[in-house]
Amino acid sequence: MLRQVEHVDTDASGVVHFARYASLIETALLDNLERLGTGLDTLAAAGAELVVSELRLRYLASARYPDELSLEASVDHVGAARARIAGTVRRSADGAELATGTLVLGLVDRADGSPRTLTPELLNVLTEAGTHAAH
Repeated sequence: MLRQVEHVDTDASGVVHFARYASLIETALLDNLERLGTGLDTLAAAGAELVVSELRLRYLASARYPDELSLEASVDHVGAARARIAGTVRRSADGAELATGTLVLGLVDRADGSPRTLTPELLNVLTEAGTHAAH
């Protein structure tokens, strides 16, 4: 997915703020889930919502306003209750890798916040995506 850096993403010098990279990786993941039919609305209808239990980021280079960025998310691991998603943010113009990271996601019950296993639909989509990524 492509996304142009907006002014709101940057600090006073026009450099993308470090906290935005996690949001960019999450955006790539959520867009993919939506495209595959297991987005946030589908999870909400099942009484669940996604939560991030772990985040790791490695910053390699800066993006600046108004760079166009390429956002990638892929499934690294799927378990019964959690999934680990790898993400990469690149500058489109030169392909430079700007940040890499992982998000560990789980589900909670929307009513009381208690942990849940992944819904069958989400488990299937993530497992299938991980299988394709391994080839």
